[in-house]
Amino acid sequence: MEFFPVLSLITFLPLIGVLFILLVRGDEATVARNARYTAIWTSSATFIVSLFLWINFDNTTANFQFVEKLEWIPEFNTSYHLGVDGISVFFVLLSTALTPICVLASWKSITKRVREYMIAFLILETMMIGTFVALDFLLFYIFFEGVLIPMFIIIGVWGGDRRVYSAFKFFLYTLAGSVLLLIAIIVLHYEAGTTDIPTLLSYNVPIKMQPWLWLAFFASFAVKMPMWPVHTWLPDAHVEAPTAGSVLLAGVLLKMGGYGFLRFSLPMLPIASEQFTPLIYTLSVVAIIYTSLVALVQEDMKKLIAYSSVAHMGFVTIGIFTATRYGLQGSIFQMLSHGIISAALFLCVGVVYDRIHSRDISRYGGLVERMPKYAVVFMLFVLGSVALPGTSGFIGEFMILIGAYNANTWVALLATTGIILGAAYMLYMYRRVVFGKLVKEDLKEILDLDFREICIFTPLIILILWMGLWPQPFLDVMDASVMNLLENYQLALNR
Repeated sequence: MEFFPVLSLITFLPLIGVLFILLVRGDEATVARNARYTAIWTSSATFIVSLFLWINFDNTTANFQFVEKLEWIPEFNTSYHLGVDGISVFFVLLSTALTPICVLASWKSITKRVREYMIAFLILETMMIGTFVALDFLLFYIFFEGVLIPMFIIIGVWGGDRRVYSAFKFFLYTLAGSVLLLIAIIVLHYEAGTTDIPTLLSYNVPIKMQPWLWLAFFASFAVKMPMWPVHTWLPDAHVEAPTAGSVLLAGVLLKMGGYGFLRFSLPMLPIASEQFTPLIYTLSVVAIIYTSLVALVQEDMKKLIAYSSVAHMGFVTIGIFTATRYGLQGSIFQMLSHGIISAALFLCVGVVYDRIHSRDISRYGGLVERMPKYAVVFMLFVLGSVALPGTSGFIGEFMILIGAYNANTWVALLATTGIILGAAYMLYMYRRVVFGKLVKEDLKEILDLDFREICIFTPLIILILWMGLWPQPFLDVMDASVMNLLENYQLALNR
C-alpha cells in the first residue's frame, strides 16, 4: 500500500469519467442521462478514494506524505512529483467533496449540452486536485492555470446574459497575474537549478531577489483570491456563472491564492514576506470594510455573496501574514469553512432561481410560509457566514483575530468591524427574502426543497456544525505542517 499511487488515482480518476462520457452514444436524452450518471458516480468515487488520505494521514510529521516521484523532463531537472501535507490535504478533500454536489445541483437546471457540461466539471476537478498535490513548480503551474479553461467554458457557455464578457474578464485577469508567476518560476529554476518544491522550500533565495519574486507571486495569488483592488472580476463571474460554477469558483478556486501564499510566498521568500506584511494588512483591512459596505447595497443575491467572499478572504490573508500559529491555522480553517459555507449559500440562491428565475432580493419575501425547510437551511448557512459560535465560520475567524491581535492590535480591531458588517448584510438579505408578507402571486405556489436538494444540503450542514463544534480533528492534521513552516520562517528571519 505504501507504493500505491493513490494521489495519481485521485487526480486522474475524473478523466476516466470524461472518457466514458465521450464514448456514450444514442439520442440527446440518452446521452444527457448517461453523462449525468457517469459524472456523479465518477466524482463520488473520487471523493471516497480521497478519504483514504485523511484516514491514513500521519499527524505527527510535517513531511509530505503519499509521495510519488517520476522523472519527467530531466534536462530541466523537472519531475512528476506529487504529495500532500497538513496544509494541502484538506484542499484536496474540499475539491473532491464539492464536485459531486455540483453535479447533483446541475441535475435538472442544465438541459442543453449536458455531455460537454459534465466533461468540463470533471476536467476542472482534475485540475483543482492537481494544483494541491503537485510538488513540482512547473507541474503546479500547469494545473494552476489549467483550471481557467474549464471554468472559462462553464461561465461562457452555460452562464447568464453577460456570460461572454464575464468569462473573458475572469480569464484575462487571472492569466495576466499568472504570467508573472511563470517568470518567477523560470528565475527560481535558473537560480536553484530545479523546479522541485521541497528542494526550493529549503533553498536560501538571495535577499536582493526576494522582493521581486514575492511581487511576482503576489500578482498571481492576489488576483486568484481575489484581494482588493483586483477583485472586480469576481462579482461578474459569480453573477453570470451557473450555480454549480459559482460553487466551485467560491468553494475551491478562490482558495488557490491563499494556498499559494502558504506554500510559496511565506516559506520560500520569508524576508520579503515580512517586508510586505504591512501592505497585506492594509489591502486586507480595506477589502474587509469596503467590500462589506458594497455588499450592503447589493440587490442581487449572488453579487452580495460574491462581495462577502472578498471580505472573508481578507481575513485569510491577514491570518497568513501574522506568521503565528493561530493565524495560520485559522486561515487554513477559514478557507475550508468558507469553501463549504459559500458553496452552500450559492446553492441556496440556485434553489429559488431555478423556481422563479430571478436573483433580485426585492423579488422575494415571505418564503418561510411556503418553504419552511428552505428557510431553516438558508438560516444555518447565513449564521455560519456571520461566524455564529457553533459553526465553522466562528472557529476560523476567532483564531485569525487572536493571531492578528498578537501581531498588530489595530489590524485586529479594524478587521473585527467586518464581522459586524457581515452580520448586517447577510441578515438584511435573509430578512427580505425569507420573512415579511407573502404578497407575490407566483411565490404563493413555490415548492419547498425536494429530496435531491435535501441530499445536497445535508452533508454541508453536517460539515459546518462538525467543524464548528469539534474542530480538533481538522486542527490536528494541519498542526505539524504549520509549526514546521513557522519554525523555518523564524530561522530565516533570524539568520
